[in-house]
Amino acid sequence: MDFKTLKTFQMIVKHGSFNRAAQEMNYVQSTVTMQIQKLESELGVQLIERGKEVGLTEAGRLLYDQSLQIVKNMEQLQASLLDMKSGEAGHIRVGVTEPTASYRLPGILKKFMSMYPNIHISLEISSTTHLSELVLKGEIDFSLCTAPGAGSDLYFEPLFAEEFVAVLPEDHPLLQKTVIEPEDFQGYRLLVTSATCPYRKKLEMTMQEKGIVSLDTMEIGSMTALKFYVEEGLGIALVPKITVESGNHGTRVRRITGSLIEMTFGILCKEWAYPFQLARQKLYQYLKQELTSHTEE
Repeated sequence: MDFKTLKTFQMIVKHGSFNRAAQEMNYVQSTVTMQIQKLESELGVQLIERGKEVGLTEAGRLLYDQSLQIVKNMEQLQASLLDMKSGEAGHIRVGVTEPTASYRLPGILKKFMSMYPNIHISLEISSTTHLSELVLKGEIDFSLCTAPGAGSDLYFEPLFAEEFVAVLPEDHPLLQKTVIEPEDFQGYRLLVTSATCPYRKKLEMTMQEKGIVSLDTMEIGSMTALKFYVEEGLGIALVPKITVESGNHGTRVRRITGSLIEMTFGILCKEWAYPFQLARQKLYQYLKQELTSHTEE
């Protein structure tokens, strides 16, 4: 049963005329007649009673009623496929790490999805290590995260360097200093993220380079939660500047000398998958533009 033939059949019923249906469909009348004859032959029933006025048989009424939703669904499907082909529709699975997931991405996606309401986005919020695995498995299309480890087969495009600051309880002795150096952390408890976190690894490497091999630490599993533990006086934390820009009761912020933790943030995907199909390409370029401009402000 051909979709175009069903539309022709519906036009005949709508206009009550083979001739007017042919004009509506931009066919010659013989084409319309042939389509209906073929349809009736395929179904093995008569659908239309010919005469001065076109009427439907019982089978014709059944087909007409049932075909209305079928044709509507097919038209919607055709429109969706055209939108997908032009990049106006699609489903994109994106991975993202903190703090971008909570502090940068919501506003950016709000603007993007208002421009492209038929592009649906799913988010996976996790660590760079886990997101890299999901990209390799094809379970997400690309990821917003730090650079993968050496030897990765993935394509990584750097966007900006995450700026870190020290967050201290409001009565901490180190607040006497306007800028804190790595050596200053000795003798004080340092709140750190999990051992697999790239920020934690970079901090430990930097400390070792400074000759600091022993620190009093307390592990907190969430980067975005660190400042709240600082607020309770449990220690000092090094956190992305964006997470404390709005201020937090009970804490104070100090700059850190040099690039104690300078983590490169960017977009990660399979090398062979770039450039993407149009919808993914639009989101990729939009995220690239917005994330870069946000960090330059």
